[in-house]
Amino acid sequence: MNFKKIYDVIVAGGGHAGCEAALAAARMGAKTLLLTSTIDSIGQMSCNPAIGGLAKGNLVKDIDALGGEIAKNIDDACIQFQMLNSKKGAAAKSSRGQADKKIYIIRMINTLMSQSNLEVKQGEASKIYIKDNEVYGIGNIWGEDFKCKKAIICTGTFLNGKVFIGETSFPAGRTYEKPSIELSKSLKELGFTAIRLKTGTPARIDIRTIDFSKLEVYEMDGEKIPFSFENESFKLPQIKCYATYTNEETHKIVKENIHRSIYYNSADKGIGPRYCPSMEDKIAKFPERTRHQIILEREGGSSNEVYPNGFSTSLPVDAQIKAYRTIKGLENCQLIRPAYAIEYEAFQPTILYPSYETKIIKGLYFAGQINGTSGYEEAACQGLMAGINAVLSIDNKEPFILGRNESYIGVLTDDLITKGVDEPYRMFTSRGEYRLHLREDNAEYRLIEYGYKYGLISKRRYERFILEKEQVYNEVERFRNETIRLKDNKEKLEKYNISLDRGLSIYEFLKRPETNIDMIYDMELTTLTGRAAKQVETIIKYSGYISLQEEEIKKYKSLEDKKIPDDFDYSNIAGLRREYREKFSKIKPKTLGQALRIPGMSISAVSILEIAINKEKRNNG
Repeated sequence: MNFKKIYDVIVAGGGHAGCEAALAAARMGAKTLLLTSTIDSIGQMSCNPAIGGLAKGNLVKDIDALGGEIAKNIDDACIQFQMLNSKKGAAAKSSRGQADKKIYIIRMINTLMSQSNLEVKQGEASKIYIKDNEVYGIGNIWGEDFKCKKAIICTGTFLNGKVFIGETSFPAGRTYEKPSIELSKSLKELGFTAIRLKTGTPARIDIRTIDFSKLEVYEMDGEKIPFSFENESFKLPQIKCYATYTNEETHKIVKENIHRSIYYNSADKGIGPRYCPSMEDKIAKFPERTRHQIILEREGGSSNEVYPNGFSTSLPVDAQIKAYRTIKGLENCQLIRPAYAIEYEAFQPTILYPSYETKIIKGLYFAGQINGTSGYEEAACQGLMAGINAVLSIDNKEPFILGRNESYIGVLTDDLITKGVDEPYRMFTSRGEYRLHLREDNAEYRLIEYGYKYGLISKRRYERFILEKEQVYNEVERFRNETIRLKDNKEKLEKYNISLDRGLSIYEFLKRPETNIDMIYDMELTTLTGRAAKQVETIIKYSGYISLQEEEIKKYKSLEDKKIPDDFDYSNIAGLRREYREKFSKIKPKTLGQALRIPGMSISAVSILEIAINKEKRNNG
């Protein structure tokens, strides 16, 4: 081919996965190209312009601790922050931030454009060139060809995408944006078998046509804590959002018009997200519910567009207007953009190694919705991991694979490659076995060493963390050995309505449920404040539970430490049922732990596998 340029890594797609992949690769020193269909839409938030949420906030914190960009980007664009589960313990808390979507996009574009080792080009990846089953180039639909050592495909919903509005459908990656047809063909020619998934988005309502006097303010509880550990506060003023509800009239209009949605009535429609259903699905699946909550969220400080969170639909536009206007406060609303459903191609992530490299083509990586996931945060963490691993592979280094005990990124990765998907995958804290350990607040404690090792964390930031960590652990140890003197703190203890019949160590005092670190500071028993002080409090309050979980992690690691050779032949294992041999051959688990997590796998089958592996090792000396 007549290659225009040669790169180490080419990233196809400028969504949340593509941005993190390109930045990670470039920051690690690889000459990188980000090829995206529309530069102005880089980092676009196609659905709700919000980052974080239950478990998703944990992913964002983890990405930040590894040196990714999404946390810093939302901090600079956040117009409305909420700490979910703010009254629950540290392991349950999750951050969520509503973004000014234009500011979010502009900041991400500027970050990419100013990154050394990174070129951004407008174009559309249309062909993957391979030689000896290894990627060596990407074709652009405009006729340019670029040579590369590794390629990362981050197509989002654009791969053979199709939009549905009522009785109308048309090819699109988002409304009125061209889908990626040629790349879909190229991937199928290489042996990839696609599945079809779907998602949807509500209409956008003109803020000037909403009667806010009829609505209740949706209150935001908890502290305003930035997503990035490098930031102390948000830059933009916070904006209110409002709550309203559907009603029986809304549901009646939806039911009367469902037959007009060619998507909803299609026999071969793609699989949608169970946890973010359309209004049609809500009414059909929960007929006993007489109302559903709708949260009205602005798309930016200077935008007239309001996002009615909770009311996505694929009904015809006239039916959408009628349904929205039955809702309190929206009686005279005007739609700026209609709601729609979109169906797109993805691939079963069981075709991936834990590094996100495909098993079919060497040097080719998939990240984001192409792997059957939903959400900006799930996409971003995959992009980051794929970018890191692509560069490590170029340098002939071991891949970077996070365990389920280290991060929700590790949980997501293992779930995808081991179990595959039967619907768009969404991260939940319930998916993680070690939730007490995988908290938002300790992401740097778990992951910053990796980010620094791979050159994604600055020396200044790393040294700040080491100092903070030393302060925290020194203070925990001091609290074990220092006693609260009743005589000196009598008035303060009475103020907090706390009665002590003897002197307690600060450590034991803080373990009590009615106490907190602010009391310790008020009694002048510590000088720590802010994040370091909260970390001390959490370590002490969770100490008993964390010890138990650390024991569980040790058991988990005992299986994860038992590696399976990459070239291990499962076909001739004596005493192993054919069903299990086929599952092992398909997934190619890296460890006995992963083998045990394969759906339908038995403990006895893994035990037979372990015996076979040990026997082969003995035979090979």
